[in-house]
Amino acid sequence: MPPEGGGDRAGNGADLLSGLRVLDLGFVYAAPIAAMLLGDYGADVLKVEHPRGDPARTHGVSKDGHGLWWKVISRNKRAITLNVGTTEGQRIARRLVEQFDVLIENFRPGVMEGWGLGPDDLLAINPRLVMLRVSGFGQTGPYAQRRAFGTLAEAMSGFAHQTGAEDGPPTLPPFGLADGVAGIAGALAVMMALHARDTRAGSGRVIDISLLEPLLGILGPGPSAYDQVGLVPGRHGNRSPNNAPRNTYLTRDGRWVAISASATSVAERVMRLVGRPELTQEAWFSSASERVRHGDELDGAVAEWIRGRDFQDVMAAFQDVGAALAPIYDMRQLLDDPHVRERETITTVADEDLGPLRMQNVMFRVVGAPGRVRFAGRRLGQDNAEVYRELLGFGVDDLADLRQRGVI
Repeated sequence: MPPEGGGDRAGNGADLLSGLRVLDLGFVYAAPIAAMLLGDYGADVLKVEHPRGDPARTHGVSKDGHGLWWKVISRNKRAITLNVGTTEGQRIARRLVEQFDVLIENFRPGVMEGWGLGPDDLLAINPRLVMLRVSGFGQTGPYAQRRAFGTLAEAMSGFAHQTGAEDGPPTLPPFGLADGVAGIAGALAVMMALHARDTRAGSGRVIDISLLEPLLGILGPGPSAYDQVGLVPGRHGNRSPNNAPRNTYLTRDGRWVAISASATSVAERVMRLVGRPELTQEAWFSSASERVRHGDELDGAVAEWIRGRDFQDVMAAFQDVGAALAPIYDMRQLLDDPHVRERETITTVADEDLGPLRMQNVMFRVVGAPGRVRFAGRRLGQDNAEVYRELLGFGVDDLADLRQRGVI
């Protein structure tokens, strides 16, 4: 097994998903993120790559030839190579499926069926299998066969249309937002399907998840607002259409901070602090939507007060009155934050390629079974010998033959 690293938060070390076996046939982001989340809480995740390697290995920043995003999204996964596009690769995949609880894939709809690895084929082999199928637009519908990445979901969902300056262009996120949301939703769906399987003595399930629908699902009441009042949400910069004051503000010494005043009581504290208590007595102030209509006046008062003070004084004053404000951090500042350090929001993993390696820790904590990052993403095919021997009984000569024929 790979060496174990850091990330073991306070608890008894038990893994919530110990004994669960996950076959990760996904590539790039969404499907692998779902598998990563299961691995963070103890599932035995087997990452299966084409012998050429997952393209995500080369995405983003690298050091000494090792992709750093790869180290994160492939953590807690053993790594093997297998060309599932070959007849022999498909035979091996079927043998593996017999021994796993979950299979995760994100090929275009129809590809797995063309390989004889569709849901009907796999459930016939393993009736208890939970199969998570991630695609751009879902397994059905007129767009099902379109090539899609998260950017397209961010565009079509309305996210980009609502993001950016009011007089500027639609804005895309600088990271895989749609993929991340779909990955989290996919892990949730897998656990619900496993719960149904295991508590009702039931069979496996096939889960159809697109990149579009999970992102749309967290974007607020846009469809309902259009349906009921004809509203098409637009861009508001850093303001909110739901409450005010809410924006980013620059301090006298050049630091940016962010404020949210979703609750009227917090908005009152902010306006008293910045020297405009009379505004809290206006009839409109108690309504968040009405405060939005007076956003220019509220924002102007807050911005002027913050602009006249240094960062540390602003932070202390907001803390003293119990108002909601946070610094806008770059990554260096985030890693230096005492709260982030004490809670181990960033963990350090003993990586065999890069030495001590800092990365995001697990997303949530369960008392007594906190989850952990045992090791970072592995080299291409690094666990071939161990896995193929352990699961399928292949020896050195078998692997050499499969490698020569381009199967692994």
